[in-house]
Amino acid sequence: MEKIIQERYVQLENVNMSFITKKGTFEALRDIDLNIREGEFISVIGHSGCGKSTVLNLIAGLLQPTSGLLFCAGREIAGPGPERAVVFQNHSLLPWLTCSENVHLAVERVFGKKEDKAQLRARTRAALELVGLSHAADKRPGEISGGMKQRVGIARALAMEPKVLLLDEPFGALDALTRAHLQDELMNIMAKSGCTAVMVTHDVDEAVLLSDRIVMMTNGPAASIGEILPVALPRPRKRLELAENAEYNHLRSEVLKFLYERHAKKAA
Repeated sequence: MEKIIQERYVQLENVNMSFITKKGTFEALRDIDLNIREGEFISVIGHSGCGKSTVLNLIAGLLQPTSGLLFCAGREIAGPGPERAVVFQNHSLLPWLTCSENVHLAVERVFGKKEDKAQLRARTRAALELVGLSHAADKRPGEISGGMKQRVGIARALAMEPKVLLLDEPFGALDALTRAHLQDELMNIMAKSGCTAVMVTHDVDEAVLLSDRIVMMTNGPAASIGEILPVALPRPRKRLELAENAEYNHLRSEVLKFLYERHAKKAA
């Protein structure tokens, strides 16, 4: 029986977000409306201070909106939950634990009451295998590269079998070659897992390469969704082939045009 894809798997309805600061109330987001389809890869892009990470933190349940509603799989988002896993720019691994032990912590937290030790170990091994790190299972974070650390973070998140994977500039601190390699790895991982993903990024090429749609934010304060750009490039995507692809370059140009025009208006 064919699975029915939910068109409104993640919903943000008229979401507003303000913060109380020493200088008064700061309005970060205004009137955010967004529906994300099940299995879709969404990138959120915009200039610094436009509220990209705030949107991600609201979906994660790490923040509660000043007004508006958020839903995941038909249930209101009222706080953090294992169905929404977050991968931060800083890998946030515990340095005294091995890669395997870091992943096992998440597995045990989510499945510990329902499964025995052998099943938990199997889940941990499968997650590390998915990101190509079986060989590094017994190494500690200090013994592996930055790119490998980030893959452990992704493995830990996917080991929870989340409905939604939330990525906050996961490759922003990496060098260009490692970043490119992990972008390719992420495309393969997402194809295997079928997970819904929302990624915050500053990188235009990354957004076009990975996404099904790109959500482009206006400048803050009181940032909103300026445009949503569909990316209809067929999958699987090969970066070297896309470099000469007219549609890829058109999409890249559209994002740059949006960002430049918004930035120019603000500067003016």
